[in-house]
Amino acid sequence: MSKLIVSDVDVKDKKVLMRADFNVPVKDGAITNDNRIVAALPTIKYIIDNGGKLILLSHLGRIKSDADKKALTLKPVAQRLSELLNKDVNFVPTNEGTQLEDAIAKMQDGDILLMENTRFQDIDNDFGKRESKNDPKLGQYWASLGDVFVNDAFGTAHRAHASNVGIADAMKAADKPVAAGFLMEKEIKFLGNAVENPVHPFVTILGGAKVSDKIAVIENLIPKSDHILIGGGMAYTFLAAQGYKIGKSLFEADRVEMAKDLLAKAGDKIVLPIDHVVATEFSNDAPHEVTEGVDIPDDMMALDIGPKTVELFEDKLKGAKTVVWNGPMGAFEMSNFANGTLQVGKALGDLQDSTTIVGGGDSTAAAQQLGIADKLSHISTGGGASLEYLEGKQLPGIAAISDK
Repeated sequence: MSKLIVSDVDVKDKKVLMRADFNVPVKDGAITNDNRIVAALPTIKYIIDNGGKLILLSHLGRIKSDADKKALTLKPVAQRLSELLNKDVNFVPTNEGTQLEDAIAKMQDGDILLMENTRFQDIDNDFGKRESKNDPKLGQYWASLGDVFVNDAFGTAHRAHASNVGIADAMKAADKPVAAGFLMEKEIKFLGNAVENPVHPFVTILGGAKVSDKIAVIENLIPKSDHILIGGGMAYTFLAAQGYKIGKSLFEADRVEMAKDLLAKAGDKIVLPIDHVVATEFSNDAPHEVTEGVDIPDDMMALDIGPKTVELFEDKLKGAKTVVWNGPMGAFEMSNFANGTLQVGKALGDLQDSTTIVGGGDSTAAAQQLGIADKLSHISTGGGASLEYLEGKQLPGIAAISDK
């Protein structure tokens, strides 16, 4: 699907609506990780440097009642964005009505306005969840506020919301330009090429707790991958399917037959742990040891891949030209069980002439902790969106800004 990019559109003197993904962690009114704000800066700077009047929309968290509003206001985002740009960002504490409209009418070229959390529209109205359920009238209203729409929020591309699909549909109906931001285009380029046209050898690394979360990813990537390295809790469902003893390790009993089917389809492409770091309980303080082989004692649970598995995974990564990594190799949140994830991240950072793509919170955190983020080709900002893209699904947020 072809699409315009923001640089294809004349934004000078135009009111540019930009859907960003500012869904960042906030604690006691302070942002604890601004990666998603930083990722949006190239598109933001392009628009204002080229004379656009930038009107930003984003959600933050999930709004269930008025009680959630205080903790989920976008005001801290406006403050952080202002600091990063060294420029005033006008925060408007509403996303509909005359206060917003008047503020937009006063904008000059190069000005930036951030309206309040779009999900505030999910409560206190007759429609129900106007934003999350894509109320067409809300999409039309927001579209009426601008001359151009730029979607740079890959993190919400797997959702058909009023602030992405609704605006895009209304803008196209009014014959107004609709384009992808630079971040959105980068996500599509790297993830799309990895899924559709990877350079081989192509290695997929999957971790996390549940096989059920990534069944579709595995099925889609089996014919495309040379190796699929599986760690984390999901590995123990596969090992149980092979008849190994997994002790008290996390696994999904109702997915064992599915794991058997995937193993049969994949042949020797799926590579599983051959040793483990185990403990008697899920605690960083629990005494832990390394198993001698694949089997795990009945009174122990695996919380990380072992050193032999790290070596095996490193060997499979040698010479890889495309690598996609999503999910930790163990209980990464506990320092005593983070080594496997960190060692896999280090192996990625050491690869030469490779396209390396990382997605998922723990995988990204590992890359940052190791200081290898700048050595990787791309760190995806979309959790659920990147997974669905790897599954081969068409994402509504991308489809809405593409030519039909």
